[in-house]
Amino acid sequence: MLEHWPEYTRFFTALLVILDPFAAIPIFLSLTQSYSSAERNRAVNLATVTVAVVLCLSAMFGETMLTVLGTSLPSFRVGGGIVLLLMALTMLRAQPDQMRTTSAETAEAENRENVAIVPIAIPLLAGPGSISTVIIQMHRPGHDYHLLWVIAIILFVSVLLWIVLRLAIPIGRVLGPLGLNILNRLFGLILTAIAVEIMANGLRGLFPALSG
Repeated sequence: MLEHWPEYTRFFTALLVILDPFAAIPIFLSLTQSYSSAERNRAVNLATVTVAVVLCLSAMFGETMLTVLGTSLPSFRVGGGIVLLLMALTMLRAQPDQMRTTSAETAEAENRENVAIVPIAIPLLAGPGSISTVIIQMHRPGHDYHLLWVIAIILFVSVLLWIVLRLAIPIGRVLGPLGLNILNRLFGLILTAIAVEIMANGLRGLFPALSG
């Protein structure tokens, strides 16, 4: 287990940065501004459970999906890396990420009774970036309990997500727009490095000559 520990710590960091619960705070507060405290807490619970279920299913059946679609892992790594890089560049500019959720989706959600699943859980949190990262991680070398460790990390990150969203109001009040933008830029810088590494691994798989 110890020799594989760096792989799991990188996966934990990548997943936490990609989900970026701090970026979800302004949208979450906007969509739940008319909610009571109890209703907002229920929305947090439902959103967190949805994210955990979607990512766990991606871990369990992502490989099967790639096989059915006839997509090679190196190609998926390059494509997933591009998605993550675009997300990272948006985070660095502190702009709304249209890959997570569009302004039209957010506006439509304001008229729905339950916004916890769409658009908060999907696609704001459990979107293309996080799903791609989970599927790619499942193909990395691991020990006999690789799937269990991946799921354990997903659940742990989901707990952190739950804590941040439950504390969305005080966090938003303390950090303010400036503080949230600084955090998003920091996460964007980390995500840029992760995206480049994923794309590099994919390119080496597609073009073995690049490995020297």
